Amino acid sequence: MCQWKIPAMGLETHTWIIPEGSGVSRSRRSRGNGPYQSAVPIRLSGLDVDIPGELAAQVEEATKALRAFDDYAMFRLGDQVQTLGPMSAVLMRTEATSSSQIEHLTVDAKNLALEMIHESNSENAAVVVGNVRAMESSLQLAEHLSKENLLAMHRALLSAQRGFEQYAGRLRDEVIWVGTDSHSPRGASFVGPQPELIDASLDDLIAFLQRDDLPALVQCALAHAQFETIHPFVDGNGRTGRALIHAILRNKGITTHMAPPVSAGLLRQTERYFDTLTAFRAGDAAPLVSLFAEVGLFAARSGTALIDDLDDQLMQIRQSLSGVRKDAAVWKVIPHLIAQPILNTRYLQDEVALSKPQAERALRTLAEHGAITARNSAKRNVVWEQRDILDVLDGYAESLRRR
Repeated sequence: MCQWKIPAMGLETHTWIIPEGSGVSRSRRSRGNGPYQSAVPIRLSGLDVDIPGELAAQVEEATKALRAFDDYAMFRLGDQVQTLGPMSAVLMRTEATSSSQIEHLTVDAKNLALEMIHESNSENAAVVVGNVRAMESSLQLAEHLSKENLLAMHRALLSAQRGFEQYAGRLRDEVIWVGTDSHSPRGASFVGPQPELIDASLDDLIAFLQRDDLPALVQCALAHAQFETIHPFVDGNGRTGRALIHAILRNKGITTHMAPPVSAGLLRQTERYFDTLTAFRAGDAAPLVSLFAEVGLFAARSGTALIDDLDDQLMQIRQSLSGVRKDAAVWKVIPHLIAQPILNTRYLQDEVALSKPQAERALRTLAEHGAITARNSAKRNVVWEQRDILDVLDGYAESLRRR
């Protein structure tokens, strides 16, 4: 493995005092009080970029693969324009689920789909839907990479996380750390920069993103690691930082139609992923960039396979409806089964713009042809599912299990 030396993250010493009356024992206060070191991010905007040849070749191969993935999506789905939106949505949700799972927030395709129509009782599903919104926000705001848009991405994420709404879209004003002691940063594996450093560090990061003299995938890797080092929020830094990757890929024109499953690739190698962030902070960017190149290749390959599997399911559903008149509303519903394999009448009214009678007829037609089955026996607000599509999505998630 080659090395790519960059400036190492700085450290500054501060003193921590656990307040009296905080419910901490005297001995624990004694251990927790005293000096600790917090991070001082490097200045990234003026970084001298001299990428080793071996690393540059990896990055170029991965970039070509990601562009090819995006082109393939249009080739496979270009004659089905109405399908591209839902297919892009399901890839976005798959990516959001993987990103959340890195943070130990796990939800299956069924519960995520139920949450999207407000039929789930899973708290994790509600949090992951927030991540979906952050991912969607990242692409909507990709044209202009700014601090304000970063805050908007975070607001979309944390607004759905119970108990954290007050922190949504707000830079932190307290010290945070990664460690087992909730009362003191002493002994923590990482202590984020002091709050007064955050604004200037984010300004520098945004300036770095305006550069056009280095490969976009390298920019993604370095910007993501820098964002995680700045750790600008009380919670949701990892998920926002991975949403930022997609904003950069879209902004730089690498992917223009689809969100490749980058977080899915990181999920497969979480320990290595965290190790590369540590190496970046210590002054070696090569492990990080190499990982992002591998993840780019995986995202392109697995994203292509997932598109094929899902589109095959759509073809089978269409074949099962052979004989149904071509102007029937059911044909408008079929593409949406990809992004929303669990649905009800209200969803079709809101998202497909069908009238209630049209939605009811479409669901009845799909059920009569075996394309969907009822999840409940209610006379009103029946919830229907497309089991084969759920199986495809769950099978993909199973292949990414942490290792």
